[in-house]
Amino acid sequence: MKIVNQHSPIQQLTKLTFVLLFIFSTSLFAQQGDAANGKKLFKANCAACHKLDKKVLGPPLKGVSEKRDRKWLYSWIKNSAEFIKSGDADAKAIFEEFKIPMTPFPQLSNKDIDDILAYTDDKPAKKAASGAGASTKVDPKVKLGKKLFKANCAACHKMEGKLVGPGLKGVTERREKEWLHAWIKDNNALRKSGDAIAKQVFEENGKMPMTPFPQLSDDDIDALLAYFKVGDVKKVVKNTAGVNTTKKEKKSSGAWMNWVVILVILGLLIWMFLSKVTFLKIIATVFLLLVGAYFTFDWLMGIGVDQGYQPIQPIAFSHKIHAGDNKIDCQYCHSSAKHSKTSGVPTANVCMNCHKSISEVADDTRVGALGKEQLDKEIQKIYNAVGWDSDNMKYKENYKPIPIKWIRVHNLPDFAYYNHSQHVTVAGIKCQKCHGPVEKMDEMKQHSPLTMRWCLDCHKATDVNLDNKYYAKIHKQLSEKYGVEKVTIAQLGGKECGKCHY
Repeated sequence: MKIVNQHSPIQQLTKLTFVLLFIFSTSLFAQQGDAANGKKLFKANCAACHKLDKKVLGPPLKGVSEKRDRKWLYSWIKNSAEFIKSGDADAKAIFEEFKIPMTPFPQLSNKDIDDILAYTDDKPAKKAASGAGASTKVDPKVKLGKKLFKANCAACHKMEGKLVGPGLKGVTERREKEWLHAWIKDNNALRKSGDAIAKQVFEENGKMPMTPFPQLSDDDIDALLAYFKVGDVKKVVKNTAGVNTTKKEKKSSGAWMNWVVILVILGLLIWMFLSKVTFLKIIATVFLLLVGAYFTFDWLMGIGVDQGYQPIQPIAFSHKIHAGDNKIDCQYCHSSAKHSKTSGVPTANVCMNCHKSISEVADDTRVGALGKEQLDKEIQKIYNAVGWDSDNMKYKENYKPIPIKWIRVHNLPDFAYYNHSQHVTVAGIKCQKCHGPVEKMDEMKQHSPLTMRWCLDCHKATDVNLDNKYYAKIHKQLSEKYGVEKVTIAQLGGKECGKCHY
């Protein structure tokens, strides 16, 4: 006889509770996903169009699971086009907002999507701070890769962020090595071969054909990929806040002697005035009048002489970085100096020739007390002036440009005529002759006094440039007249009043 154990209602309810808890915990664990695997899947499938915290082609994805239902996300990621056709209101709204069809990913399972969502929900892990003894040695292959990148890729790509093409840092995690070799050497041939990924990349980047690089060897491309993998090794910037880096000016060794002479003279004058001899009093009075006239005239001659004038400009532009570190020729920005009276102030569009692709400075860049964070904001001021959208890499429509109110540093009186082209093109004088070592100046200042004496002294000392046939002829006549081998600008007429005042 078979014995049947009958379970009480409480036992049955307890078992049912355990089963439900098991199912709930399993589904919860499944939804949590593997963030590490999600990071890999994100880089391989999503990183070309999305970032976690910034808009690229599509919206930022950090915390997206808090904005959309998980089942909705499964449908959208696997096939957004079909989801839009189904009539889903949210799917339609997103498509209308971005106007760009999203690539379908039917190959991703629900578990894969859970892993990606786990990665997008997590806060980015903080990088471990390098210790005092951390090595900053750069792999030679990475160093070569950086050099090749600057020579071949930097016109269209940045390491992070979109330029003409997508950011290249971490591309080795998104694509196979063999595919990257084929793509870099001849992407057109790879697309014509029917490669699906090559076609997809071409479509995603606005059908912009990439320059082929058949001249790069496999070793060169391996070096590039090594650089793409690690990026730039960031230098540790020492905190110099509060530290005075200005060199102390040496006191003149003869300064104290001047005070001794002045005190001696004052003592003599006091003695003369106190003396009962009238002749000494007259000499003291005449001497005081002459000294007073000398110092008064010297003070009057200094009016309008602004040597050392260094105003604070609306944007912290560093000549040292541009003309010094990056070797940009002065006449690239001041292009009218060689054919016009004035050197001209470059427009913001000249700045944008470079700064379309340079939206931030290197980590160790400093201009006075300003570091990277502040200097990146200075570049943003140029974008605000011209209406440049750095996220979408285009100018804003119907934007009214805002002039940059630069403060003039060098200013001659209205009655003095000066022609830049005569000095720069004809005489071949370097900018530094008058403006000083601008390639070493963070903030531009007036280096020379710009007085008439200063100009005449230069004319007296400067020989005539004989490259011009007209000057060669007149130089021969003047050299015979003055009995010299080389004629100066002053002898050519550089001291005549009418040359500069008319």
